[in-house]
Amino acid sequence: MVPLSVVTTRKMNKTALAVNHAGQAVAATISFNLPPGVSLNQAMKTVDRVVAQTRLPASIQGDYAGNAAQLRNSANNQPLLIGGAVLGIYIILGILYESFVQPITVISTLPSAGVGAMLGLWVCGEEFSLMAMIGLLLLVGIVKKNAIMLIDFAIAAERSGLNAEDAIRQACIFRFRPIMMTTFAAAFGALPLVFGHGYGAELRLPLGITILGGLVVSQALTLYTTPVLYLVLDKLPFGREHIPSNTYGIKESAS
Repeated sequence: MVPLSVVTTRKMNKTALAVNHAGQAVAATISFNLPPGVSLNQAMKTVDRVVAQTRLPASIQGDYAGNAAQLRNSANNQPLLIGGAVLGIYIILGILYESFVQPITVISTLPSAGVGAMLGLWVCGEEFSLMAMIGLLLLVGIVKKNAIMLIDFAIAAERSGLNAEDAIRQACIFRFRPIMMTTFAAAFGALPLVFGHGYGAELRLPLGITILGGLVVSQALTLYTTPVLYLVLDKLPFGREHIPSNTYGIKESAS
């Protein structure tokens, strides 16, 4: 028998119990915990800044995993999600109104809500995180109901014989209180998210700020911009396609 020492050299040393690989490359996992009051998005920006300052060699590359990777992927898909939501609303409203024009009047309330949401986040010093994105999608469904209530009433008034200007004026008068009631109800529902404390409060804060800021700004502008846009679109050659043809005869004979 040949002794093992003849063909090998023995030396005591320390090594890892397991070597992880990712894509056939040696990989190491570095975990971190979030301190109180710091969001995952803020922590990721801090990590990116530290990695850029470290100037690692080209052979060492880093990437996120777990919740951080999901957050980054969702951030990349945000424009697609918002565009899909707006397109879906336009299609549904177009089917309901049987018009290509009136859905534009409803969708016109969404930019003011987005501006209010971003302004609220900026004033409160919060970043546009995943929860803020969820709040923005919720605003798409909440804010458009103001314009829907106005336009539904105005269309019904036009079909009863009123002209467009009188119809939208009556809609603003008779739908003012329902619009204010529903807006205040949604705003008061967002207050616990803004002023809440305890575990997870910092996670819910951007959601409440987005909803509250979007509601305040959109409410202040909807009652002014929606009637104006309604009248502008009504004057277009294809803007009165939602009014039955027999209504024109009634109006012409009355004039």
